[in-house]
Amino acid sequence: MKKINKIFTTVLMVLLVAGSLFADGGKRNGSAGATELLIPVGARGIALGGTSITNLYGVEAMFWNPANVARGQYGTDIMFSHNTHFADMGVSYAAITLNAGGLGTFGASFKTINIGDIQKTTVEQPDGTGGTYKPSYSVIGVTYSKMLSDRISFGVNFNYISEEIDLVKAQGLSFDFGICYTNLANIEGLSFAVTMKNIGPQMKFDGSGLYIQATATDLTRGETLYKIDTMPFELPSLLEMGFGYKATLNAQNILTFTGIYQNNNYDGDMYRIGVEYGYDDMFFVRGGYINAPTLESDYNIYDYAFGAGVKYNMGGIDFRVDYAYRHMKVFDASNVFTLSLGL
Repeated sequence: MKKINKIFTTVLMVLLVAGSLFADGGKRNGSAGATELLIPVGARGIALGGTSITNLYGVEAMFWNPANVARGQYGTDIMFSHNTHFADMGVSYAAITLNAGGLGTFGASFKTINIGDIQKTTVEQPDGTGGTYKPSYSVIGVTYSKMLSDRISFGVNFNYISEEIDLVKAQGLSFDFGICYTNLANIEGLSFAVTMKNIGPQMKFDGSGLYIQATATDLTRGETLYKIDTMPFELPSLLEMGFGYKATLNAQNILTFTGIYQNNNYDGDMYRIGVEYGYDDMFFVRGGYINAPTLESDYNIYDYAFGAGVKYNMGGIDFRVDYAYRHMKVFDASNVFTLSLGL
């Protein structure tokens, strides 16, 4: 146990030191790419305001904190989710986890953003050429998570990122790392967790769509093809630290309180809080709030969310249906629906 605690302390120190290298990114808003990595998935976590790095287990934890994937109660856990994102975009997500016993828990996930068809335009035809193109944004992830002891778990996500716009494409790799400690300081129900997300090398667009017809003014040759050299861009890295407390009122009523501090490399730092009430492990109501004190109010478009869920066992399979409403200050609110199956 002492050895495990030493490993936990070492890993935690590494995460905190790495996180201290992140400056408050409020002055660099919008300068990172691959922002599809930041789009949350899963109605339960969204309804809790994105505070779910301590209290979501199993397949629901893959996006929020991979360390808690190993804490799931099912041998096989499956999740499907759809989010009505702003500007008529849709975010679809599917994930599965498999508990391999002493080897740990393995998972895979797929997130895609449906933007729809966009009309092609040119300088000569600004009203449209009659053709269309369909941007494609997706993230494919694999997860590994393991319990180091009855209290400490860790996990990692490896993500393949793909962005394609007509004849131009960018591809990249990133990873997320998380660790969670439950019953902290021997207090039943108290948890602490740290995550680092979206860590990876720069990405860069390439493809035949970057070739243009042009004439170099300092050369004698005529018009020919030149390729635009695009600038590389960073990933939207972030560090999260949070606490959770599960208060068991009696056999049927449970209250869970969650809160995190989120240090963003390319956005303002945020404080998030959430609360969930569960009745008889069947019916749930949730709410969350986000505060970004270093950002002007116009830049912090997300503030509160709420939702509900129900769990029902049928034929030995736990069906979990969750809904979340995510308010936005500028665009229409997001509606998130999630179906999970535990076998």
